[in-house]
Amino acid sequence: MKTICFYFQIHQPYRLKRYRFFNIGRDHYYYDDYSNEDIMQQIAARSFIPANRMLLDLINTYKGKFKFAISVSGVALDQMEVYAPEVIDGLKELSRTGAVEFLAETYSHSLSSLIDPVEFQSQVQQQTQKIKLLFDQKPKVLRNTEMIFSDDIAEMAYNMGYTKMVSEGAKLILSWRSPNYVYKSENQPNMKLLLRNSQFSDDISLRFSDYTWKEYPLTAEKYISWIAATSPQEEVFNIFMNYETFGNLQPAHSGIFEFMKALPKFAFDKGIEFSTPSQIMDTHKPVGTVSVPLAISWSDEERDLSRWLGNKLQKSAFNTLYEISERIRLANDRRLKKDWQYLQSSDHFYYMSTKHFYDGSMHSKFSPYQSPYDAFNNYMNVLSDFIDRVKAQFPDSVDNEELNSLLTTIHNQEREIKKLQSELKKVLTENEEKLVEKTPVK
Repeated sequence: MKTICFYFQIHQPYRLKRYRFFNIGRDHYYYDDYSNEDIMQQIAARSFIPANRMLLDLINTYKGKFKFAISVSGVALDQMEVYAPEVIDGLKELSRTGAVEFLAETYSHSLSSLIDPVEFQSQVQQQTQKIKLLFDQKPKVLRNTEMIFSDDIAEMAYNMGYTKMVSEGAKLILSWRSPNYVYKSENQPNMKLLLRNSQFSDDISLRFSDYTWKEYPLTAEKYISWIAATSPQEEVFNIFMNYETFGNLQPAHSGIFEFMKALPKFAFDKGIEFSTPSQIMDTHKPVGTVSVPLAISWSDEERDLSRWLGNKLQKSAFNTLYEISERIRLANDRRLKKDWQYLQSSDHFYYMSTKHFYDGSMHSKFSPYQSPYDAFNNYMNVLSDFIDRVKAQFPDSVDNEELNSLLTTIHNQEREIKKLQSELKKVLTENEEKLVEKTPVK
């Protein structure tokens, strides 16, 4: 039986305000609160809230047989809690149906898996804790930022306790093979993989309202007929998209909501069911292995990392940021750690991309900057101030090993002091009790 696996990604970064050179050392607040609030509320109103409502109606209409998965970054949840709590309420309703699976990902929507395994593990743990707290689910499937995947990342994920991941069905790793099966990592055979079907996914997320597309207009009946017409051996169709496809990337007037509302009926009529990633990987055996020595992603035709790390500006900013990761892990400053999280979002490097910038493509329209160079200068000014704050606590004159030793000593002393305080309190309490016992009652 053919099965459709819908997965939707939710993320919004904390956008930086215009931060100039003379702000360094004077202004330690980096965010454009007005833009962040305005953008989140706009997207919530035209996309997230109506999408939540539509999908909940579909689950109820088909009595839980319509299923899908969602992953949401921690930085997006942080903003929703402040600017659009009704979106979280809607996601909670979806979670309570039992038909929606929440996936694990990095809290910051970061590229940490490419450079800092410790940070990568920490962020995944933090995001899963947030998902458990808000939606009462413990994620079983890992979706890395931008679907970035490699043999090394598979090994890291497995060591973190994951045996299931989702990624991109890139031709450079599949060659002639179809993405419509369950695979496993060649490097870590205990890691099962669901690979995105880019054609079926992009037909909805990118081409749905494209008047020049030869298949326009796309109807639910036509779409399902394409899936039904595939080889009988192809059973799993992984349709992975940005949640903003509904109402934002594809506006409501395009008919995207009506398309989605009609789709399950045509699927069920053809004997096609819906399932979540973990359910599929629990019930289907891998048909083969994939080897991914160089990291892939779900972006652009190349399916590589060039959208975020394709030029010298991006690489310079990226390496400068992670040079201080060891010192950040030693810090206890809550504000410093929160800034560290927000500065890691992949979007900051995305804005520095020079790919297609001059052709007016859709990618450049997502950037709040006039050019990639403006994005680089603004980010590096912020990063300079941030690094100065880190160095104020942990000077360069002390290397990481020495610093770690000193902090360990301090932490041990703190624990010893707390222990002695506890013992002293216990002794004082006992003495008070003895004194009460000896005091004659008048």
